[in-house]
Amino acid sequence: MRTVNEVSKLTGVSIRTLQYYDKIGLLKPAEYTESGYRLYDDTALERLQQILLFRELEFPLKDIKDIVTRSDFDKKKALEQQIKLLELKKEHIENLITMCRGLKTRGVKHMDFTAFDSSKLDEYAKKAKEQWGTTPEYKEFEEKKKNRSKQDEAGMMADFMKVFEEFGTMKDQAPESAEVQEQVKKLQTFITEHFYKCTDEILSGLGKMYAAGGEFTENINKMGGVGTAEFVHQAIEVYCGK
Repeated sequence: MRTVNEVSKLTGVSIRTLQYYDKIGLLKPAEYTESGYRLYDDTALERLQQILLFRELEFPLKDIKDIVTRSDFDKKKALEQQIKLLELKKEHIENLITMCRGLKTRGVKHMDFTAFDSSKLDEYAKKAKEQWGTTPEYKEFEEKKKNRSKQDEAGMMADFMKVFEEFGTMKDQAPESAEVQEQVKKLQTFITEHFYKCTDEILSGLGKMYAAGGEFTENINKMGGVGTAEFVHQAIEVYCGK
């Protein structure tokens, strides 16, 4: 058995994230001590590997939970997908290295952009997601995404992060204030319009994820300043508790 601190050091996953995974039922410890400390066995660590696999494929946590808890979840197929994805990433990086070495030899004026082509990697990741993506939210997300160009996608994500930047300017207010609650509504509406129908239940889960540490928390805090992610979480909890 390993403690949550040992698992965090072993895997690089923060303690706060492991605690959140437990809270949402994504990764339960094998048992708890009398003092309430989490203990993880090899089965739990195997589940964590599966979770991190799908995070590499950029699946939302909600979809990952739906997948790894399914009775027909095929661990072998999932591992084969991960291997293939890593092979494609390796090929893409090697192409970039070769290009850079060529530039060093021939000079920066040599124009060759083929190494930047990540279409094979993108296509495989898309197919892998399609095999597992069975939730209505995921299908709606894919349907909306396919109609957007990469430029549109970049602009949409910039607008999305702008919402969190605006949250950052409100941190001196109470989470339950009218202005902050209106901003939460704006966030929910944005997600519904551009990603998938964002119910209060989904929004509450997103709020917890925003404050759970990791990339989401870091990006939100970069936009709105330190503490913004936790502030958004608190404001969402108020909003969804109405």
